[in-house]
Amino acid sequence: MTDTPQPARVSVPPGPEVVLLFTRFPHPTETFLQREVVALRAIGARLRLVSLWGGGTEFAGQPVERFNRWRLFTVLWCLPLETLRTRGGFLADVLGALILRRPPGWENFWENLLGVGYGLVEAARCRREAPRHLHAVWASAPAAAAWALGRLTGIPFSMAAHAYDLYENGGDWFLDEKIAASRFVRTSTWMAGSALRQRGVEPGKVVVIRRGLDVLPPFNALRPGRSPLRVVCVARLVEKKGLERQLELYAAALQAGLPLSVRIYGNGPLHPRLKALVRSLELGGCVELMGHRPIKEIFGALAWADVLVHTGIVARNGDRDGLPNVIPEAMAAGVVVVTSPIAATTEAIANECTGLVAPVDDTAAWTTAWHRLATDDDLCERLRSGARAWVEGNFDVHLNAARLIARIREEL
Repeated sequence: MTDTPQPARVSVPPGPEVVLLFTRFPHPTETFLQREVVALRAIGARLRLVSLWGGGTEFAGQPVERFNRWRLFTVLWCLPLETLRTRGGFLADVLGALILRRPPGWENFWENLLGVGYGLVEAARCRREAPRHLHAVWASAPAAAAWALGRLTGIPFSMAAHAYDLYENGGDWFLDEKIAASRFVRTSTWMAGSALRQRGVEPGKVVVIRRGLDVLPPFNALRPGRSPLRVVCVARLVEKKGLERQLELYAAALQAGLPLSVRIYGNGPLHPRLKALVRSLELGGCVELMGHRPIKEIFGALAWADVLVHTGIVARNGDRDGLPNVIPEAMAAGVVVVTSPIAATTEAIANECTGLVAPVDDTAAWTTAWHRLATDDDLCERLRSGARAWVEGNFDVHLNAARLIARIREEL
């Protein structure tokens, strides 16, 4: 008697463990997110990468799904179907916010509508593919998409919330609803974690996981004879960066007889005003507005610089920085950081230990700080070694990505 032939067993690859939702990915100014994706994949996380607004179609050998915004027209029939399926609960939440709360701004309004629209359009596919978890890297459009998908499909989600999401014009439009429905909220600073707890979020739901570097850059040797002092600033040209005040500080230092050579990297709406201020303060001989440059050139600028400057302030709309990634990047490269005490920069820059801290309105303090860094080798070496040690202990993307995926897997 012969055995009945059995059909060949087909190996079906498992579905995604985590769907990562981005606004735009990959984006040239968000290399920290790219490093995190690479680190998560190295750990073995099965990812699906979704970019809601443009971006690329591939990253590091993995496809990136770019949402076709024309599909938002299908909301016209997806909305009534999903409303029936969920008995109107999700629609009531969205309409309640539309009626009862003004959005913090038009940009945030459209970001949230994009995210909710994506959730409505993709809900049926999400049910079919059944990813185990959704994670939104920002609290705006990505978290709106995760919130919508979570409400419509029951798939758990988590989200990140950072300074922009929490502070600008009072925070993201649907922030409270998103946080309430999420399994946990990831922040990269203790400052943001404290702000979330002040909003009533239970402490156990807030997870502080910093970003990170995949490879530490070479530790530059201290440049002897630092005159003129080489200063670099990497920032979007927006109000919260305090750049107009920064230019005034350079003018004061020059008047005090301290030679400086300054390069400011970045684009933004303040470029015309800053260019005019460079002329009016007669800084053309020492300050260059470099515009946007690729990350390779930014690391080249850090190799050139003696000092990185951050003059963050609280903008009129409430926005402020958290811990800009360029600060740990500079610390790792041996560039001494001088920062204002606004926002979360002092979580990395401890005055006289890992850098120098000076109030942005204290002109003398900034001039003194730069003079010390131009003339005191022992001080510079102490700050540089302390800064590198902080980065090694806190800003390793592999360790931090492992913490993130471990927390996600706790929710599965």
